[in-house]
This record gives sequence, structure tokens and C-alpha cells, in this order.
Amino acid sequence: MAFRFTIGKKIGTGFGVLLFFIVIVFWTTYKVLSDSTNINDEITNVNNPSAASLEELKLLTVKSKMLIFNWVYIQSQSDDPDKKKLKRLIEREYPFLENKVKSFAVHWEEKDQEKVSLVFEKLGELFELHQEVILLLPDFASYEDPQNKFMANYLIGEDGDIYMKTDEILFELNTLIRSQKFQTGEVTETMQKSFSDLKWLTRWLGIALVIFGVLVAFYTTRSIVRPIHKLKQILLILSKGVFPQQSIEAKNDEIGEMTGALNRVISGLKSTNNFAISVGAGEFETKYEPLSDEDSLGKTLIKMRDDLAANERMLEQKVIERTAELVEKQKEVEEQNEKISELYEEVTDSIKYAKGLQEAILPPDEFVKKSMPDSFVLYKPKDIVSGDFYWIEEKNDKVYFAAVDCTGHGVPGAFMSIVGYNALNEALRTNDSPGGILDALNKGISKTLHNNAMGSTTKDGMDLALCSYDKKTKILEYAGAYNPLYLIRDGGVEQLKADKTAIGSYYEAAEAKYTNHVIQLKEKDYVYIFSDGYADQFGGPKGKKFMYKRFRDYLLTLNGKSMPDQKQFLDDTLEQWKGPLEQIDDILVIGIHIA
Repeated sequence: MAFRFTIGKKIGTGFGVLLFFIVIVFWTTYKVLSDSTNINDEITNVNNPSAASLEELKLLTVKSKMLIFNWVYIQSQSDDPDKKKLKRLIEREYPFLENKVKSFAVHWEEKDQEKVSLVFEKLGELFELHQEVILLLPDFASYEDPQNKFMANYLIGEDGDIYMKTDEILFELNTLIRSQKFQTGEVTETMQKSFSDLKWLTRWLGIALVIFGVLVAFYTTRSIVRPIHKLKQILLILSKGVFPQQSIEAKNDEIGEMTGALNRVISGLKSTNNFAISVGAGEFETKYEPLSDEDSLGKTLIKMRDDLAANERMLEQKVIERTAELVEKQKEVEEQNEKISELYEEVTDSIKYAKGLQEAILPPDEFVKKSMPDSFVLYKPKDIVSGDFYWIEEKNDKVYFAAVDCTGHGVPGAFMSIVGYNALNEALRTNDSPGGILDALNKGISKTLHNNAMGSTTKDGMDLALCSYDKKTKILEYAGAYNPLYLIRDGGVEQLKADKTAIGSYYEAAEAKYTNHVIQLKEKDYVYIFSDGYADQFGGPKGKKFMYKRFRDYLLTLNGKSMPDQKQFLDDTLEQWKGPLEQIDDILVIGIHIA
């Protein structure tokens, strides 16, 4: 049989060559991109993090030098913040950073690995020298020892071991950082060269593909256009959804085979169209004959007709069943919603009633104004009911007032506040001084709650600041459990510290007695007691706590303002600080002006 260069072979040859060029371009691009990805991963995961970690290590070394100098030159207690920072740097920050650098170092060149090992060895020696200084000057009194102070000064002097060792380490770290940055530049240059080569290859292969594609298109078009022109006309008619009225003559070639196949397709489409119209109208009994025993499409259409008929019957039944189920479930949901709404209303009503009971124990506004005319009470519960409460009583020509913070907030805190209120009244009946009242209150609360008794793990209790004030002598007595007192006098803040024993810890510290502070107040003095809710509130631009230092600074700015204005200022300041954040605890501040 003679060889025929058929249309299929012509098209296959032309596009085969095109495909060959495309594969070359694709493979080259893939290879370059893969290599570039690996290089980029090396830069991202090794070089840049390595340089950044070394910079961190350098900063840590400089920071340690500054902190050890402060240790020697600034006489301070052992709990000084800078001393704590140095210890934390040596014990926690440095080991973490050492492990981090070592994890990157396994990817470095051998010489850099050796150099960083030497750096860590010197850092170990440096921190041992730091420990020597720490041992020489451990506390405030040790600075008075001339020999210890001399040895410490010698170690950090320009010729001292710490000074010289630190400079050596910084020199080595700078060398390592330059090395890592240099390696980053090298791999980046390699990646850029690869992209340049890819650009050159892609440009010339693209030109070749365009030229060869034009030749193949021209040759193929001349071989096919004329024979299939008539087929094109038929297909255009079919593309509009119209069946041609006449069939075309099929010749004895490939195009002829296509023509015969097209005629059969048109006939089958007409038959299928008529069948689809009947089935779509629900006439599932419509007859349809396949073109032959091998006509899988025809058999599939018949099976589709039967399946549609069965599915329609099944769907009708399922719709009925589903509708009934949904109606039943809707009834159940409505019943549950009603029960939940009723329960929510009952709980809310109960808590609101409890709020009324709790407010009943608070001193009335008229009594507050009578007992402490020039004062304010800023009281902001977190929930409907509160764990904070304020207490004011009079006895023996003295005014007793307290800011109390019970364990928890909401309903649990409210229960504790009622217990605390009753216990305060009972303690006042048998005691006169704030310190004695707190001693009695501690015993009473501990016995009431059975704290630590017989293995109990209950830790409920309260923190508070309690004062008594004699209006005639202007003598104020104060005792506190964790909550201090601030006295504003002559533009400064004096803090009376509270005892670090919470009310309710009687069994833990049976011998503990609360300190009773006595102060002679002067005209224009301001006294403030408070719970921890104000200082602990989160907010501000970074969502951090307000803190006691900021609270004291704001109190200083209130000097000279009326007490109602001070209350409004503190309330507005807190709301601005809190912003959209939730109030995290009950808030209570009591302020008194001495006229």
C-alpha cells in the first residue's frame, strides 16, 4: 500500500515540531525557576535569618555590657529592675538566642561555623565574669565594701576582662554578619544571572516559534480550507441551532469520512431533539430507537428516560416526607426558643433583684454627703452585680470608710460582698482602730468560709483599704490588705503600703497582725483608696493595662479640682482608655479632700 501523507500526518508533524520547541522552553523555564526558588529559600530561610539572629546576638552583647556597667556604677538593691534584666538576659534570653543561631549555623560554611563556636565560647567566659561581678556586689550593702567595689570596677574598666572580652566578641560578630550578608549578595547575583539567561533563551526561542508557527499554519491552511469549506457552512448552520435541510455528498477521503459522520450526527441530533422534547414534557412513554446495537448514546437516552420517570416518582414522595419532617422540627425549635427565652428572663430578673439587694447595703448618697462632705465615690460594676463595694459608718465622732474588693465579680463576688459587709459591721462593733478591725474581720471571714480548715482548698476572701478619720483633730488612721492608700500633698504622692495578707487567710497566718498607720492630715490634702480594677483595665493604643503609675500621675493632675470634677475626670479618662474593649473587673475609687 502506497504511503499517504494524510492531513492528520501533516498537522501532526507541524504541531509536533512546535510542541518540541514548547517543551524546551517549558523545561528551561521550570529549571531556572526551580533553581531560583531554591536560592530564594536559602536567602529567606538561612542567610537573612542568620544575619538577623547575629544582629540580635550583637545587640544582646551590647545590652549585657550596659547592664553590668549599671550594676557596678549604680548602687541598688538586689531586686533592682536592671539587675533583674541582666539575670534574665544571662539565664533565659542568651540560651534561647544561642540555640536559634546554632540552628542556622549548620547551613554555614565550615570557617563560619568554627568562628561562631568561638564566639559562644567567649560569651560563656564573658557571662562567667558577669557572675563574678554579681557575687562581688549582690546587694545594696555590698557597695560599701571598698575591696569588692574596686574589683568590680577593675573588671569593667577599659583594661578589664569584661571590657576587652566584650570588644572581642563584637568584633567577631561583625565579621560573621558581614560574611552572611556577602553570601546573600552572591546567591542573589547567581539568581539574577539565571533569570538573564532565561530571558535571552526565551526571546530567541519565541522568535523561532513564531516563524515556524506561521509556516505550519500557512501550509496546513492550504491543505484543508478548500475541502472543508462546505463542512464549515453546515457547522455554521448547526451552531445556530438549526438543522440543515440538505445533506452534502461524501467523497472517498478523510474529509469525505468526516462528511458522512456529520450527516449521521445531524440525523441523530434530530431524533434526539424530538425525544428530548417529549421527555421534557413528561411523556415518558415516548419511543426512541437507537441507530444500531452498538449505539451506546441511544441506549443511554432510553435508560435516562426510565430513570427520570422513576426519580420523579421518588422525588414526589420525598418532598411529601421532608415537608412533614420540617413542619415537626419547626414546632420543636419554636418550643425550645420559648423555653430558653423564659429561662433567660428568669435568670436576668433574679440577678437584677440581687442588684437591688446589694445596693441596699451600700451607704445612701445622703449619708455619704453628710459623713464626708467633700468627697466622691467612683463605682463601676463590671456586671449587673459587683464584687467591689464601699462601706461608710460613724462611731465615736469618727468616720470609718473602706474600699473593698471581694474575690471574683458578678454573682459570686456579690455573695462575697454581702458576707464582707456584715463582717465589717460586726468587727466595728468590738474594735476602734482600722488595724484591729481588719484583724477581727480576717478571723470572722476565715471562720465563715472555713478557709484552709480540715484540708479545705477554698481561697475566697477580699482585699481592702480601711480608714478612720477624726474631723476635729484631722487624724486619719489606715490599715490595708493588699490595697494601698495614696496621699496627695504639696504636689507629691505619698503611698501607705498595705499588708500582703488577704482577708480570709486567718488559718494560714494565725500570728499575723495588720499594721495600723496614723497620719496627721493638713488642709488641702487629698486621700484616695481604691480597688485594683482601675489600674488593671486594658486599653490604650496597644491594648495594655492602665497601671498604677499612670493612675498616680493622673491623680497629681487633679490637685485643686472639685471632687465631683475629679470623679468625672477619672470616669472619662477610663472610658477613653478602655475604648471598644470590655471592662475586665469591678472598679471602685474613693477620694476625700481635707478642707
